[in-house]
Formats: sequence, C-alpha cells, structure tokens
Amino acid sequence: MFVIPLMRFRTVLFDLDGTLLDHLPAIHRCYAHTLPQLGRPAPTREQVRHAIGGGLENAMRRFVSEAELPRALVLYRAYWDQTMLDGVELMPGARELLRALHAAGVTLAVLTNKHGPSSRRICQHLGIDQLLEGVFGAGDTPWLKPDPQLTAHALATLQADAATACLVGDSPFDAETARRGGIQGFFVTTGTHSAEELRAAGAELVFPDLPALAREAFALLLDLNRPAEPGG
Repeated sequence: MFVIPLMRFRTVLFDLDGTLLDHLPAIHRCYAHTLPQLGRPAPTREQVRHAIGGGLENAMRRFVSEAELPRALVLYRAYWDQTMLDGVELMPGARELLRALHAAGVTLAVLTNKHGPSSRRICQHLGIDQLLEGVFGAGDTPWLKPDPQLTAHALATLQADAATACLVGDSPFDAETARRGGIQGFFVTTGTHSAEELRAAGAELVFPDLPALAREAFALLLDLNRPAEPGG
C-alpha cells in the first residue's frame, strides 16, 4: 500500500468536475440544448464526457466549427447560467475528505478549467465553500490548466510551497498540470478517463475513488455515514 504521511502536504488543490463533483448531467444537458440550435445533432453523454476537461471553448470545438463557436458559447452560457445547479452532486467521499483535511489544518482550494464564477457558485450551493481558501477557475486569470503559471498563481495566492502541495484530479490535463507545476499528483477514475488513460498520460498514483485515495494516499478513513453539517 502506498501511504504518504498526511502532514507532508500543507496544501491540496482539487479539480472540480469528475473529482469533487458530478456535473456531467448538467453539462450534457447544455450541449444537447445548444447544438441543435446550430443545426448540429445533440451529442451523446459519452461524447460530452470525452470532450470536457480543457475548458468550455476547447470542448465546444469538438462539436462546432470556429465560425460557429461564438454563437455556440453564447447559447451554452445563457442556458448554463439558468440550469447549472440542477442535479449537481458531490462525489462520494468528497465532503468527508475535504472536512478531514480541513480539520487537520491543510489549506484546500479548487483548481479548475471550469468557469470561475460558476465554480464558486456551485461550491457555495453544495456547502463546501467554507472549507476552501480559494477557487481558481477559467476567466479568473489569463491561464488554464495545464499552464504552470496557473498553478504558480494559485500557490502564491495561498502562500503555499510547491514542495508541500499536491493536486487531486481525474484527467490527463490534471496529470500534466501536476507535472509542469512541480507538485505531487493523485488521480481518481470517477471522471472522464480510465486508469489506463491516466497512466498513459503520466499519472502514477491512480485510485478508483476518493475514499480509496484518502485511505491510501493520506491514511484517512472517511466516515461516509456521517450526516452533512451546515457550512460543509
């Protein structure tokens, strides 16, 4: 069993979609709303699942031309703003892991290619915002993952050291982000990619879910039966 002493890490950055939360139903719903208005077929859930991860514009390019992209983004974002909170859920173990790390004095933040204001709204809706010291998303800076400048910005804002920081994610974008940012990476297969795909992207420490990651990486046993408390 691979075990890292918890106290090695003073800062943990989390990806959002596919890592801390399941937002695929809402994302797929927005693509299915947008693309038919451009004369395109509604994509399947699996098509959307494999497109996301690098930010909305990059994902949308998988379905529309460059000429169609501006209109597609307008349609998508308007519908997204109306419906983003419908059906969003935390991944099993997400609240418990955040709570345990926070109680241990670890600084927690979100590092995502999801729209920054949307990400903060969702974290507040799910009641985890008070456990986080920051939410760094698309539009907050000039950078997206895996640009190391985004990681450096987040660590500087948090007054954190890369040597005692790690990233928890679910995609090759996250694997490259950790590598280029000079921080340890841990990965789960609850999102957009399989263990084989993650390892092919350079991810060494891959776990089936957050409870397994908590146990094997941080030596934490999560109580999944404990009821949620106000404020996370």
